[in-house]
Amino acid sequence: MVKSKVSSVSDPSALACPAPLHRHDRVQMAHGGGGRLMNELIEELLRPALGSQTHDGAVLDVPAGRLAFTTDSYVVHPLFFPGGSIGELAVNGTVNDLAMCGACPRWLSLGLILEEGLPMEELERVVGTIAAAARGAGVEIVTGDTKVVDRGRADGLYVNTAGVGIVAENVDIAPARVQPGDVVIINGDIGAHGMAIMSVREGLEFETTIRSDTAPLWEAVAALLAAGEVHCLRDLTRGGLTSTLNEISIAADVGIEIDETAVPVLPEVAAACEILGFDPLYVANEGRFAAFAPAEAAEPLLAALRAAPHGGGATVVGRVVAEHPGRVTVRSALGGSRLLDMLSGEQLPRIC
Repeated sequence: MVKSKVSSVSDPSALACPAPLHRHDRVQMAHGGGGRLMNELIEELLRPALGSQTHDGAVLDVPAGRLAFTTDSYVVHPLFFPGGSIGELAVNGTVNDLAMCGACPRWLSLGLILEEGLPMEELERVVGTIAAAARGAGVEIVTGDTKVVDRGRADGLYVNTAGVGIVAENVDIAPARVQPGDVVIINGDIGAHGMAIMSVREGLEFETTIRSDTAPLWEAVAALLAAGEVHCLRDLTRGGLTSTLNEISIAADVGIEIDETAVPVLPEVAAACEILGFDPLYVANEGRFAAFAPAEAAEPLLAALRAAPHGGGATVVGRVVAEHPGRVTVRSALGGSRLLDMLSGEQLPRIC
């Protein structure tokens, strides 16, 4: 009879096969399973890049005052595009949502939905852009979560971020404060983000590359708030300038009139819109916002905004009126006027 021979092992853990992160060039289902690979993903990639805490929640020291809180999810395709990536969008978009409340952004959470098979190198690139954007915006990523889904279920990866900011006592930003006589100010040219995404998807080439305008806007907003009275702020994301103005006109029960010739659009963006059949007034932005303020405050507000980061192209594009409440109209270069209504659906899907 043949007897089997079993050798003794003093350390039982030595029987486990180590699988360090650097041995995997693609995301595995186990990277979201709560076990060793997930811990290695956090400890070897996410924590060194982002500096986030260990626990599922964060305890924050908050000075007396008001807090603003927001959350958003990002499913942009492709993950990288001229001028940005899904990582920068996730940070800047959440920071900007806080800024539109008049809040100084302070803390973010980060949720990553990863697709099995995502190249680890691509994940590292995205995480790097998240870390850089957080540093640029002056915010901390204090908690987060990671999940992995089956191949073909997430287009590489999706990102969810939530943010908390502090609102100063003297700040009162709300659509209800918008009133006839206010002017509409925007901080720069519109349409670049949406056209940057679409030019990549459609394989369009122009003499000048269209780059996304994604940017953190708090410094520009802070300069604006310090310069004079501001009634309302709103970022010009999905649906562009038109959707923003319609939302405000309905919420405040006022009419809004804009001058199409006063709205800045880069020539390459205008050309891309013409080729693809889009109206730049409806195209998404990720670094542009509208401010509603009393007409007498316009000049100091414009001066402050033009001197601030991402505010150099600030201009007045319209005014708030008592007529036609809940409606937005635009005056064209030929002098005619037309209604600017909301689109029934999304003109450019997967742009943020």
